[in-house]
Amino acid sequence: MKALFYDIDYLDSDFTIQHGYVLTDGAIITYVGPDDPREFAGGPQGNGSRGSGADTPQGRSDGPHELASVEASGVSSPPMSPQGRSDGSHEVASGKVDPQGVAPGEVYSRKLGAAGLCGTNAAQSDTALCDSLTDLSLFSGRGCLLIPGLYNQHTHIPMTLLRGYAEGLPLDAWLNTRVFPFEAQITPEAALPASELAIAEMLRFGVVSFADMYNFSEQRIRAVATSGIKANISYGPVAFDPDTRYEDLPACAEVTRLISDYHESLDGRLRIDIFVHSEYLSNQHIVQAVGEQAFQAGVGTHIHLSETEREHQEGKQRRGGLTPCAYFDSLGFFRAPCTAAHCVWTEPDDWQIMASRGVSAVLVPASNAKLGSGFAPVTEMLTAGVNVTLGTDGVASNNNHNLFKEIYLTALLAKGLNKNPLLVSPTEVLSAATIGGARAQGRRDAGRIEVGARADLVVLDVDQPWMQPAYDQRYNLVYSAQGSDVILTMVDGEVLYSNGEWTTIDVSRAAYQTRQATGKILAALDS
Repeated sequence: MKALFYDIDYLDSDFTIQHGYVLTDGAIITYVGPDDPREFAGGPQGNGSRGSGADTPQGRSDGPHELASVEASGVSSPPMSPQGRSDGSHEVASGKVDPQGVAPGEVYSRKLGAAGLCGTNAAQSDTALCDSLTDLSLFSGRGCLLIPGLYNQHTHIPMTLLRGYAEGLPLDAWLNTRVFPFEAQITPEAALPASELAIAEMLRFGVVSFADMYNFSEQRIRAVATSGIKANISYGPVAFDPDTRYEDLPACAEVTRLISDYHESLDGRLRIDIFVHSEYLSNQHIVQAVGEQAFQAGVGTHIHLSETEREHQEGKQRRGGLTPCAYFDSLGFFRAPCTAAHCVWTEPDDWQIMASRGVSAVLVPASNAKLGSGFAPVTEMLTAGVNVTLGTDGVASNNNHNLFKEIYLTALLAKGLNKNPLLVSPTEVLSAATIGGARAQGRRDAGRIEVGARADLVVLDVDQPWMQPAYDQRYNLVYSAQGSDVILTMVDGEVLYSNGEWTTIDVSRAAYQTRQATGKILAALDS
């Protein structure tokens, strides 16, 4: 898909708000700037004018922002079409259209040849740019804000089945009395729709990629493949026996197969990582063996680290005074890139280890608060140079995949708990939610709006009471924005969500099948 977002505010690679134009061609951003790229190519909006949408009427369309499709050599108001399309095509908009054929916040496609689009000045124009402007989808950005897609760096997507099931318990009782017994009843048939539903929720809230730690890898991978989202899917061993060897577990062969079959597949959308659940559900041999396998295979790892005070202190007792972080490091585990979730009770020496080894910390403030675990020392980790990212955890402990809540809580709790309103700036927390996550996932060409970056983009409707006025829209993004403000989510240049419609997921079916599966599991637990 080729798309031009015009007359739009956007969050640039320096995390400042700019106004202008962003052009994508396929999966890549090809232009970012204040001037209309169609003018460079002598296009129909030419005549030497460099206005930013002066031809667009003030105000909004009569209905919600929607996608529209037009195939013509001229511009006209598109006809209505049925709603609920799931074949990936664009929906037709209602309401007024501007002279470009687009109402504020809407998209439509134009099928024009180079001569029709680039006009009589095409010979003098940038030929490559001119070619990139054919078959163009336009997005009028009046009243909207374009931001890099969000990264949910710690999830357990099949656990959507447990939303609201395990409530009012500390972590150890939460796991042992509710979660583990329920999980023992989950089947592949239940895991697939639950994974689809989780991905739909994330797309609705502007997430373009996530890092998931769980079982049912084939079902999670299938959900990623069909939805169009990006993901780092991790699988690995869980061991209660201190003498268990990794090579003797089925997880070892399964991880090897997953890396061989799927790593960097789906045009790079899918990456495979290996998890070690935690210090307390593994042993020394497993930590060493998984670390070596990840290092040799060139993949990342994913762990839970110092989530609760009890876990952290008992880990130190088991490991001769070493913190869980120092214990993993002593075994060479951090030679491969590692995503460490929670980090609530990590210590100053841990932050130095994490920064020097390139370990990414994932803050999950909603889940940690809900389970009474505490709040990670985000300011101290940032100061130490740790790559800080954000995640939601599974919905069994959150209970949602709305990363905007994590952005809000991270900035708010850091200030309140430390009694210092200067801590955690909008740039720091927005960076954690975007480029920090991309870096942790090994996606070096993503997480920012700049030429050459992947076209993983999110549009918010900021023409809302809670987003006005906008003295500095970055503060509004952190403290005022809602996940429901997202009106478009694009991954690798493809629109996967727009205005209440998912282009690749049958959400009603996934929700129904998830409810049915949950009912069967509850019946089995009661029998």
